[in-house]
Amino acid sequence: MGLSFLDHWNSPTLPHLYISSLSIVRVLKSLRENIDTSSATGRAFLSIMGAVSQMELEIKAERAAAKARGKSGGRPKTDPDKLDQARILYQNSDKSAREVCKLFGFSRRTLFTYMKTIQKPLA
Repeated sequence: MGLSFLDHWNSPTLPHLYISSLSIVRVLKSLRENIDTSSATGRAFLSIMGAVSQMELEIKAERAAAKARGKSGGRPKTDPDKLDQARILYQNSDKSAREVCKLFGFSRRTLFTYMKTIQKPLA
């Protein structure tokens, strides 16, 4: 059995195709990816692709369930008041950016990114 590509197949289709092709034809060959299930390497690769695809589907389901519960992913935002206090301290004292950021608990990059966003262009 020959296929032109496997990149758009989801996990329920791929293992089913793999099992059915082995029971009927015994060989599944992808023409673009050069995967041939007549070898141990091809069968292992196809199994790994199925496992990764299954993991992606489960992660999507977990994220959808979390979103339905009102949870959102990602890093929490840094408090803008804290950033502004750190900026004022950095600009009006002899402390280094590293010292100020360590005091407030965020990175130098966070501080400098914040300072760059609040700068007004000179007219």
